[in-house]
Amino acid sequence: MDDIKKILVSLAFTSYSEGLFNYAVKIAQIFNAELIIGSIINSRDVSAVGMIASMGYEVDSEHYIGGIKQERKKMLEQLLAKSSFNPENIRLIFKVGNPIEELLKLIFKENIDLVVMRIKGRSDLEHVFVGSVADKLFHRSPAGPLFSG
Repeated sequence: MDDIKKILVSLAFTSYSEGLFNYAVKIAQIFNAELIIGSIINSRDVSAVGMIASMGYEVDSEHYIGGIKQERKKMLEQLLAKSSFNPENIRLIFKVGNPIEELLKLIFKENIDLVVMRIKGRSDLEHVFVGSVADKLFHRSPAGPLFSG
């Protein structure tokens, strides 16, 4: 485990994100590793915004995505303000798409050594019907997944 240089933490910036972020920071500090925050905007949500726009409402996917990115950047700044972690060792990467597919792409592209995720996401019901993102990623990831909570 001495060769852990890049850690990916998947943050959806929900009420669980602060604890998960702090957990990932502790691990990154132990290994003196770079912390990459993967924030995936689900393409399913973007499609729903597109459908609403097609009904004549003044909303579009581009502004929706931009708004989410700004909101999440602000939330990350707040998390960083409470943290002792060096901000130069953190990168925030946004992707739009299927969360599992986009996180797997990030793992390969960034040569991630360790993935930190929480099992709890948007709802308990989602896990019952289709399985959680963390569970599916665990079975497909070449990196050493580590789950919190």
